[in-house]
Amino acid sequence: MEPFKNEISPELVGLLARSLGKHLPSLDLEGFVAPLLQRLPHLELKERVSLLADAIHEVLPKSMEKRHAILAAMLHPDEENSAGRSSTQEGMCGWGMWPLTEIVGKHGLNDFDASLGLLKEMTKRGTSEFDVRPFIDADPGRALKTIFSWVHDDNHHVRRLASEGTRPRLPWGMRLKGLIADPSATLPILYALRDDPSEYVRRSVANHLNDIAKDHPDLVAKLALQWLRDAPEPRRKLVRHACRSLIKQGHPGALAAFGFHSPEIVEPQITITNPQIILGDSIDFSTEIRSTASRPQKLHIDYVVHFKKANGLHMPKVFKWTTISLDAGERRSLTRRHAIRPVTTRRYYDGQQHLTLRINGKDFGMNTFQLTIK
Repeated sequence: MEPFKNEISPELVGLLARSLGKHLPSLDLEGFVAPLLQRLPHLELKERVSLLADAIHEVLPKSMEKRHAILAAMLHPDEENSAGRSSTQEGMCGWGMWPLTEIVGKHGLNDFDASLGLLKEMTKRGTSEFDVRPFIDADPGRALKTIFSWVHDDNHHVRRLASEGTRPRLPWGMRLKGLIADPSATLPILYALRDDPSEYVRRSVANHLNDIAKDHPDLVAKLALQWLRDAPEPRRKLVRHACRSLIKQGHPGALAAFGFHSPEIVEPQITITNPQIILGDSIDFSTEIRSTASRPQKLHIDYVVHFKKANGLHMPKVFKWTTISLDAGERRSLTRRHAIRPVTTRRYYDGQQHLTLRINGKDFGMNTFQLTIK
């Protein structure tokens, strides 16, 4: 897979420059492009975006009205279907939007309402999710009043921006510390979009709630319970995705919202078939779950690998397994194979590792295996 930084390519630089030049006749195209192409190969993704944004900002007119007019004129004419495409001679869209939205985010606060309106148009061709955030940070009441009006827009990219742009902990975006501390201001936006006809929008709502859950887990668990009442399947899917971190953590309220209560079972044990493995092998294990309840019960079963760290302590990593329903007194055997392979996000260490079950948020049955690094 090509690195994302390659999307901000020499070809895109040329397209941006020519598009800008159509509406800024005084621009020296060769003089504008040459230093950018010289620096571009040495930069990572966000650095490339900022390089282009700063260069365009420097040559735009100082008048906010004139610069907004030029930026708007550079947009691809197709506002319905261009967001996932590459920029063309017709106008900018897709990855080509990011430098343009960054200009507005960095330099548009003095024309607050017009800048938000331009970001709304820009998001139809890509996304403005990173660059509405300075406006929310500067004046949350004013910005969120405008953004809330977007939840009824005909364009699903605009509706998604209402949720995605206001996420407290948006990856790659600036943290919105006020919303991290108190997310209540965005809850009406999420409520309005929870049954949106677009899965693209609903997925953003789920990710927004997952952000909130990192700081306010009880709030999201309470919302989950409310939203699941008589919920259609698309909303149930949204809430499941929103609660994914809480469920892996074993949060009792989130689990209860989905009907998973304290398990009534005989203490299960884990049997490991091959307790000595080499990095790159798989570990095979099994367990038996036996109900002690007098009624049927739902069990959400994950397993936790406690990987050894450099200091000798262990760090748990939760892996999804299965969900089952057990009748009164029923027993069920389960088996699993888990590969212990090198990954870029984890470093392994020789020695004893632990394995446990997490059933409806409670941990059971610790066993150990030996990992050898060769």
